Amino acid sequence: MAWIWIGFCIFFAFSVEAMTGFGSIVLALSLGALVMDIPTLVPLLVALNILMTAPLTLHYRQHIQFSILLKRVLPCMLIGTLLGVYLTPQVPATLAKLLFALLIIWFSARALLRKQAPPLNEIKRNMTMTAAGVTHGLFASGGPLLVYALARSQLGKMEFRATLLTVWLTLNSLLTCWFIWHGELQGQASRLLTLVPCVLAGAVVGNILHHKINEGLFLRLVFGLLLIVGLLLAATSIFNMLGSQA
Repeated sequence: MAWIWIGFCIFFAFSVEAMTGFGSIVLALSLGALVMDIPTLVPLLVALNILMTAPLTLHYRQHIQFSILLKRVLPCMLIGTLLGVYLTPQVPATLAKLLFALLIIWFSARALLRKQAPPLNEIKRNMTMTAAGVTHGLFASGGPLLVYALARSQLGKMEFRATLLTVWLTLNSLLTCWFIWHGELQGQASRLLTLVPCVLAGAVVGNILHHKINEGLFLRLVFGLLLIVGLLLAATSIFNMLGSQA
């Protein structure tokens, strides 16, 4: 039953990313964490994400803003991701879930309360993108902070989505190699194959929605759901931490 829920989460979350350029792993992980532990989910979601971002990145390659990608985003994100990967074994599972819950609560509440984020100066932007890399290394979910860092970047809708998709393709390809090297995907081939149709269906539906529906209203509904999930995750994490200390 848990894997049926995971399949639905992946379909929904990957539809959102195909539509907006971000959100697949943070959504799938936050919903999936209600029934499964984060360390089990992260390698699977990272590997599956490549199946969607690779063809979309290739298809929309003419919209990728390589100057921003290569000069600003990837250097900071790569440094942060390496740090996050190093920190992962040091963070207890329950604490990791609580930190992740607080991250998505902050992101979703901010998205719901503010229509536009203030621009950041270069130092703050670079620090935020590095922090986004850290969260990507820890939870494969650097999207919230990276979106915040790139607020008011004056990228068009298509350019913003294509550039973000390229970031996730690059980082998740590297993370997948890391997971394979350390045996974290060993024995997961059958589960990956079972979940592939959910990814492909989500990519198709999300790409159609990108051109057809009011993205602002849709995202407000998504962020509202994300806020509820974040609060549930935080509450269960705190409850489990208190229970373990009793």
